[in-house]
Amino acid sequence: MSESTDAAGELRARLRAGLVAAMKARQPETVSALRTAIAAIDNAEAVEVPEGAPVAGSEHVAGARVGVGAAEAQRRTLSLDEVRALLAQQVDERVTEAERWEGHGRDDAAGRLRREADALREYLGD
Repeated sequence: MSESTDAAGELRARLRAGLVAAMKARQPETVSALRTAIAAIDNAEAVEVPEGAPVAGSEHVAGARVGVGAAEAQRRTLSLDEVRALLAQQVDERVTEAERWEGHGRDDAAGRLRREADALREYLGD
């Protein structure tokens, strides 16, 4: 593993530890932000199915792959820069949505989104 991959793993571990701490402290905005960020990272690591890949069917589940090793696939490994880019994107999305809510007079929803963005920014400051 490269140094960047190790650092990305450490950042993921910090995100998960932060999620546990936020759940214990009953901080719903932080919990929501961290859950979403961790899910975005997990989704980015998912293996893409190549176009035109043969699809073997199953009589029990439509579109299911069958056979030995059908469910075995190495997940992608993100670099530290890729994980940070995903976190920055999560922050940007929340800030953009907060501005929209403020434009509609919903300062409560905007404030919640800004607190979520602030919670994620803490992990970008490395």
